[in-house]
Amino acid sequence: MKRQEFVDQLLKRAKGTPGTRGEAFAPANIALCKYWGKRNAELNLPVNSSLSISLGKLGTRTIIKFSKTSDRIFLNGKPAPKAFAERLSTYLDLFRPEGLFFEVRTKNNIPTAAGLASSASGFAALVKALDDLMGWGFTPRELSLLARLGSGSAARSLYDGFAVWHAGQRPDGMDSYAEGLSNVWDDLRVGILEVSRVRKKTGSTEGMNRTRETSELYRSWPAQAQCDYDELRTAIAAKDFPMFGKTAENNALAMHATMMAAWPPLCYWKPQSVSLMQKVWKAREAELELYFTMDAGPNLKLLFLTGDQAAVRRLFPKVQIVNPFL
Repeated sequence: MKRQEFVDQLLKRAKGTPGTRGEAFAPANIALCKYWGKRNAELNLPVNSSLSISLGKLGTRTIIKFSKTSDRIFLNGKPAPKAFAERLSTYLDLFRPEGLFFEVRTKNNIPTAAGLASSASGFAALVKALDDLMGWGFTPRELSLLARLGSGSAARSLYDGFAVWHAGQRPDGMDSYAEGLSNVWDDLRVGILEVSRVRKKTGSTEGMNRTRETSELYRSWPAQAQCDYDELRTAIAAKDFPMFGKTAENNALAMHATMMAAWPPLCYWKPQSVSLMQKVWKAREAELELYFTMDAGPNLKLLFLTGDQAAVRRLFPKVQIVNPFL
């Protein structure tokens, strides 16, 4: 099935009529059990299920209107870079009424393309804003199916708190959707350690394709990811923080290991990334319950409980602390 066929099938469920303006916010999300590898690139269907936590008020706000002559796309108040604008216009082609164009104004309060899930929140916000503009009246589950086509992890950014993205099995991808978990963990915190704001040289899609095609270590990834997914669900339900932190950190390191075993090798880490990891490990040896996770970028995300917040701030004065459940 082609993307357009998939979208057309969903749009048959639309209920309302178009308005004049759509606006929406979507939070960034950090994967605790990573999505790395596609079983179907055309429909962005993942090899394994994944699990994430949102970053509260950090994310993307998007406003969309119709435009008469051409697409006009702005990022953070300025005309968007060509590659960014082309990616959005290509995506909007899937929903474009004949003879019409769009004006899109999107603002990120997180770095773009630096491994902080800006594309996830960006496409989730765009889909929600499109739903508002077009009057589709779609459910979050239906919106997650559409957001997935723009960026796989965008499916999870439809939700606050914990979210899961089901890998699914159907060839048409209709069972590969995201849903929010009802679990609330009030004293769980995420700390962002920003190493770099520079756009990464190798994008996530290119990186995961290279890894799947050339890394011998990738053969064991799907099974480990499924095991980690199950353990994280268990840890969240029991609020077992040591199990939660250990599983998330191990999952991130395993994903990066598969990349480094690819050819040419793929390493998103910077020297400072490794230095920060070692600092976390040293703190844990001193019995501070502190763990980290990393997406496809150099920045670390710390996982800890509120009782250790002061200690974390002392160790990492520049950390940005997020309450995912505000």
